[in-house]
Amino acid sequence: MAEIQQQADSGGGGKKRAKKMSTKIDMTPMVDLAFLLLTFFMLTTTFNKPNVMQVTMPVKPKEGDPPSEIKSSNAMTLILGEANKVYYYEGLLADDVKPELQVTNYGATGVRKVLLDRMRRNPNTVVLIKPARKSVYKNMVDILDEMNITNQKKYALVDISPADTVLITKSGL
Repeated sequence: MAEIQQQADSGGGGKKRAKKMSTKIDMTPMVDLAFLLLTFFMLTTTFNKPNVMQVTMPVKPKEGDPPSEIKSSNAMTLILGEANKVYYYEGLLADDVKPELQVTNYGATGVRKVLLDRMRRNPNTVVLIKPARKSVYKNMVDILDEMNITNQKKYALVDISPADTVLITKSGL
């Protein structure tokens, strides 16, 4: 609380001066209120939880089990290139079959539209994602986001083959 203190008269003669009044403010209630408000806001706020993407890893095959094969009609390959380009073709790359390579970008009018069109035509589509050496980490995160947005259940991260890099350089895209 605030209180006013008065100085006592020294009793000496002379000029009478006006009495000096000093004020003293007790800061204890204000500090208590500040700490109460601080603890209130700390306890009532919600903290941001980090967003974590769920990636389901396949079960390691046992010895002697044949490797799982993908039908060429169900396969779609996405190659993550440099400069935010996504190259794609339908089917699997083989010695006798050279697919038509096409290029698109990331986003709703690019790779998302391609994935949705493919899922409409063939619901059993398996997407093979192949990041090139010059692709960036952001592109990988973007393509995994597109897999979740388009509700693609079957996709795999695969190393890019030399035949895929030759296909990109020959296409000139």
